[in-house]
Parts: sequence; C-alpha cells; structure tokens
Amino acid sequence: MILDWWPMEGRHFRCGSLQSSTSDEDLVEVGDGGTLDFSLAGDVPPLDQEMAPAGFPSYAGNGFDEIGRMRDFLEEPLPGVGTYEDFNTIDWVREKSRDRDRHREITNRSKESTFALIHSISDAFSGWLLMLLIGLSAGALAGLIDISTRWLTDLKEGVCLNGFWYNHEHCCWNSRNITFQDRDKCPEWQTWAELLTRKKNGGALAYSLNYFIYAAWALLFSLLAVLLVRGFAPYACGSGIPEIKTILSGFIIRGYLGKWTLLVKTVTLVLAVASGLSLGKEGPLVHVACCCGNILCHLFTKYRKNEAKRREVLSAAAAAGVSVAFGAPIGGVLFSLEEVSYYFPLKTLWRSFFAALVAAFTLRSINPFGNSRLVLFYVEFHAPWHLLELAPFVLLGVFGGLWGAAFIRANIAWCRRRKTTWLGRYPVAEVLVVTAATAVLAFPNQYTRMSTSELISELFNDCGRLDSSQLCDYVRNGTPGEGGGPDRLAGPRVQSAMWQLALALALKGVITVFTFGMKVPSGLFIPSMAVGAIVGRLLGVGMEQLALHHPDWVLFEGWCQPGADCITPGLYAMVGAAACLGGVTRMTVSLVVIMFELTGGLEYIVPLMAATVTSKWVADAAAGRQGIYDSHIRLNGYPFLEAKEEFTHKTLAADAMRPRRPTDPPLTALPQDAMTLGDVEGVLGSTGYSGYPVVLSRESQRLVGFVLRRDLLISIENARQTQEGIVTSSMVSFSDHSPPLPPNSPPILNLRPILDLSPFTVTDHTPMEIVVDIFRKLGLRQCLVTHNGKLLGIITKKDVLKHIAQLANQDPDSILFN
Repeated sequence: MILDWWPMEGRHFRCGSLQSSTSDEDLVEVGDGGTLDFSLAGDVPPLDQEMAPAGFPSYAGNGFDEIGRMRDFLEEPLPGVGTYEDFNTIDWVREKSRDRDRHREITNRSKESTFALIHSISDAFSGWLLMLLIGLSAGALAGLIDISTRWLTDLKEGVCLNGFWYNHEHCCWNSRNITFQDRDKCPEWQTWAELLTRKKNGGALAYSLNYFIYAAWALLFSLLAVLLVRGFAPYACGSGIPEIKTILSGFIIRGYLGKWTLLVKTVTLVLAVASGLSLGKEGPLVHVACCCGNILCHLFTKYRKNEAKRREVLSAAAAAGVSVAFGAPIGGVLFSLEEVSYYFPLKTLWRSFFAALVAAFTLRSINPFGNSRLVLFYVEFHAPWHLLELAPFVLLGVFGGLWGAAFIRANIAWCRRRKTTWLGRYPVAEVLVVTAATAVLAFPNQYTRMSTSELISELFNDCGRLDSSQLCDYVRNGTPGEGGGPDRLAGPRVQSAMWQLALALALKGVITVFTFGMKVPSGLFIPSMAVGAIVGRLLGVGMEQLALHHPDWVLFEGWCQPGADCITPGLYAMVGAAACLGGVTRMTVSLVVIMFELTGGLEYIVPLMAATVTSKWVADAAAGRQGIYDSHIRLNGYPFLEAKEEFTHKTLAADAMRPRRPTDPPLTALPQDAMTLGDVEGVLGSTGYSGYPVVLSRESQRLVGFVLRRDLLISIENARQTQEGIVTSSMVSFSDHSPPLPPNSPPILNLRPILDLSPFTVTDHTPMEIVVDIFRKLGLRQCLVTHNGKLLGIITKKDVLKHIAQLANQDPDSILFN
C-alpha cells in the first residue's frame, strides 16, 4: 500500500542506523550494494514525548447548524491532535500555517487589551531570549568539555603533585624550577613511573611502566564511554551530524535530542577524546548544542508546540555548536546554512549569528585553554605567500580530494560490514580492540601520543626564534637549535620529526577508518584536519628546503632571495588541513571562513579557497557528490531528500505513485459519509498507514481531503470517553453537515475538524522533476495524485526516495514495491 512510511510497531533503533525486523519491503537497494531502510524502528522510548489521549466530541442530530456548534480546531486543539508519532516526518506546510494562525490571533488580541499587547511583545522577543540561553549553555558545556578533556588526556601520562585536578600545562605555570627551553618539565608534574618508582630516569623500566599505564587509562576511558552509551543513551554515539541533518529536514527522532542524551553525550565525549582514539569533539559539539536547543524549546510554547519553529531553533543551535568548536561564529552560521539546515529563513540567519556570538563570548569568558583563545590551535602567520605557491596549494587540494574519497569509501564499507556481520553484535569488544591498537601504536610516537588538537597546533605553528619544538630545531648560521630565521637548514631533529610525522600520517589515516562510526561519540573534523596538516607540513618543509638549496629554480627565482625566509610550513599545514576536511565533508564556503577565523588573516583566503575547491572537485569526480555525512545518511536509511542532487530523468508522477500496477493493492480511502465507527476502526486495525485520503464516495472517488491516523485514533478514543451515545454502529462523517439518519439511530461522530481540506495534489501527468522539487522545497509528507479530479494514488517521501534509487540502479527488480 501507499502510506506505509514506517510501521507503527516492531521498532528497533540502533545508534547509527534505523533498522527493522519486519519485512524486506521496507528496504530500498542502492547502487553500491547497500540498502535504504524505510522501516525506521527503535527500541528506545521517547524521552520527551508528551501525548495525552483526547479527541473531538461527536455531533448528532439532523439539520442543525454544525458550524456554529463545532469546536474550533485552531483555537481549541485537543491534546495530541496535530502532533506526530516518533519516526515520522512533519508536515511543513501545516506547521507554517498553524504558526501564521497563531501569530494572527496574537496580533488581533493585542489590539484589545494591554495584557494581550504585553504578551505579543514578549512573544516577539522570546526567540532572541531562547538564542541567548542556547549560546550560554553551549558555551558553558564546551568550556567544561575542553577543560575536562585536557585534564584526562594528561592524566594518562602523569599527575600534578600540587593538585591532581591540574593538567600538565597548568601544573607548571607557577613553577619556579623550569627553564624556557624545558617549560613543559617541572618537578611539580611527575610521570606515573616517577611517582611509583621515585626515580627521575628509570630507563627501560620507567618507559614500560608509563607505556602500560597509558594504555590502561585509555582502555578504562573507552570502556566507560561505550558502557554509558550502550546502557543509558544509545543515541549519544557517533558525531550526530547525519542525524541532525535528518531531523532538520523534518524527521522526528524524539529521544535523539533528549536530556539523557545530552548528559551522556557530554560525559562520554570527554572520555572518548581522552582515551586517545582518533576522533574529535567538534562534530559532537553540534549534537550537544542541538540537545540544549531542543530542551530549552520546552520553555516557550510557540517552539514547544510547533515542529517547524523548533527546527529553526535547532539550525541556530548547530551554528552555536560550530562556533564553540572552532571559535568561529561566522563560520558556524555558514556551516549551519551550507551543511545541515533544510529550511533557513532570514530571521534564522540573524538569530543563528546571535546564538553563535553569545556562545563564543561565553567560551571566551571561561578561557578553557588559558591563552585567551577559543581553540587550542589558533595561529597567526606573518610572512606573505607568493602566487607561484598556488601550485603546491592546489596539489594539497588534489591530495585532500583523493584522501577524502578513499576515506569515505573505506569507512562506509567498514560500517556496512559492521551492520551486516557479527561485528555489530559486539560494540564493546570493538571499541576496546580499536582503543588497544591505537594506544599501543600511538605511545612510541610523540606526535600520536599527544592529543590531536595539540598535534594540529604543533603543525600550524610558525617557527620563531624562541620555539623549542622539534619541528623548529633548524640549523641557523651553522648553529643548531636557534629556531626560525634566514638560512633555516633542517637539522637532525627536524629530519627525525619528518619521519615521525610520516608514521603518524599512516596511523591516523588508517585507524580513523575503523574509529568513526563506533558506539562512542566521535567527530571527524579534527582527525581529517590532522591528516591534512601532517601532509601540508611535510610538503611545506620540503618546499622550504628546496628554496634554501636551489634558489635559482624557476619556482623560486625572482621572489625568494637566497637567505630569505620565503616559505611558511605552518601555512602549508593549514591549507592541507582545510583540503582534507573539505574532501571528506565537501564543505566549501563555511570551511574557508572557519579556517580564516582560526588564523585571523584575510591574506590567506585565496590559498584556502584554491585548496578547498580543488579538493571538492577531485572528491566529487572520484566518489560522487556525497560527503561523509550524506553517505552515512544513505547507509543508515534515513528519509533525507538531498537538495544538492539534480533529478534529470523524464518520468511522470504516475510512475512513482501507489498503486501503480494492476497487481498492486488498491488504495485505502475513507468515504466521506458511508462508514460506521466500526468500519473505520477496522481499517485502522488492519493497516498501519500514517494517513488516509477521504473521498466523496467509493464510486466517484472525488477527493475531499486527507486525515492522519494519529488524529483519527485520538479523536475516536476521546469521543468514546466523553460523548454519550457513540458506539461501534455510529456513522462517521467528514462533511460540513451531518447526513439524515433513520429514527433511533446512534448519534453521528463528525470528524470534520481533523480533516485537511487542502492536501497537496498533482495530476498523473506531472513530471517527476517537479514532484521532487515540490517535496524538497515544501517539505511535504505526501502528495495525492488525481486524474480529472478523481483520486488515483498517492506519493510519499518514501516513494520518491524509492523512485530515485530505482532510476539510479537502472534495475526495476531491485526495488521491492510489494
């Protein structure tokens, strides 16, 4: 049948996918061997679902003025009517219409009394107040996560004697027994081997003991994270961005943005990042901010009761999440607009900017890194770049596109294997194995042992004379260790660092494939940036040494004088980071702005734009236009209609509607005045569809309207409880006036108030490209198909996705319609 979007029972939701234990008809095969799952089931009860059984009273009698006595559905809606079941798509058109009616009513009442005028003003400013609260909460939680993560990360290597709650840097701030060259070494901070053996240099024994304790802490943190996610909030795993995109498109996953999810996500995100896994906290911070936005929406009636208005708030919350993740308020707004939002009106743009501003200000006030910056890897470059350097920048873009395409293919293949094999049944064991492998391989290399954010900060660093980093240990004028300056010849320590970075690149590039998608909070921004930054730093140092040894080459001749400091390796690292992140996510404008806000220099926008655009072009050519988040949406079967893809096929609405073939089951429609309450309940009991078209009669099939299953159930239940005389044999009417009844007949149950009298319709000859555009731009749940005014069939969002998948496969038998 047609309206079987998602079965009402038998749901089993798992993090990272919406899977069903029902029949194969809910699956749509796609071209790469995966499936689109439309059953969308879940075993986690909604945390914020508020449903009070209620319904509309019936109206009996012959010839009375029903319009005057009927309850006004807009002014006095019954609890539950007009709301949505979990795992259903909202009706954007109806939600916007309800909001306009609410606003019109408030405006009219404001002219009648002072109290109503005050209420109207407070309603107008409630959106800005909500943005303020979202910004404050997102900034505060981000600061808490940053501080806790740094402390637990350092705890794996040692402890501060002045207070175990100090991380390594804060512990050594006030120490008077350190030198500038060894400012990270102070007697107040001791490694675990020094603390246990009471020896400063324990040799191999101390190294082995530190190695073991590092791995033990990592395993403990990851075990706690996966157990908390599995036991209390399965929705807290992953980055959350694919699900946020799906929710913002109109889909409802109630528990995904609930209070328990927020609490568990915040705690387990700290544990997962501190464990040393190749993941970041930036993506999950978007999920955390959206949870804050969803919870705070319940404080305001117009956002609590309107799903479309709530999604405007969630778009602003996503912007606030990116703002605190990268310290980039403008980039956060553009990220929400470009990457996650489905509906983004102008007022949402203003409010998103305000929320991002407040979030960044709050995080700045907390100052989690102690350097008056919003992120750990903020950097400023001072040397200009030359036009001829665009060639290596474009080369970094090519690498970023190729690596992004390869990563998406590998990660999706591994996630599909996890979903379809025994691996998916042992999430705890998988997390522990990956954590153990990461810890064992990461500890010997200083660049993989440190946190990924610290690694990026190290790679972005523009070496100066006072830098003590191994990457800055150049030989200047024949003297090693003098930092930056002219004649920067790579010394032995720099060469050793290059080898260590090459090994770190191999580890990060491979282990991230297996890490992203596990049952712990995991972001992809930072690991992707780390891979690109390593490649960029390697290329930058190589270019620097070429310019030093071969200043007469065409590439350097004319602008790089012998002995001049022409090349900035840190700039190459930044461009490489942007290229790889762009290749994985396919972000463009927002990514460039985020990187610009990180560096604070307009001068480097052109290199960033060149690398980002090149990486997107290369990745699109190598693996299609879907980024990692779109690929996971498709893998998990979320009902997301991508607006970036063009529909170019010449099919008609009749080719996608149901019923389409003579062998298809007939369309289940309710006649306007020819069914008893028992007949309606029989239809509801024998079918699981989300709604039913209402026709004038079975013979004429003239369309009257559309009624939702949930509204029918609530109204019937309420009528049986509150309306005297309503029995199974009572007639059900959807018309303005009740039909005449024989004497002594039970009263009529009139359900006209819950009938949608203006359902969206198209003819059977409407081109599907127009139908697809209608679904995308209006956010429809369903569209009825007519021929000369008679109802022929129905097209749901599920049918559109099936039709697109069928055309992509070019195999009609691959779509299971029956």
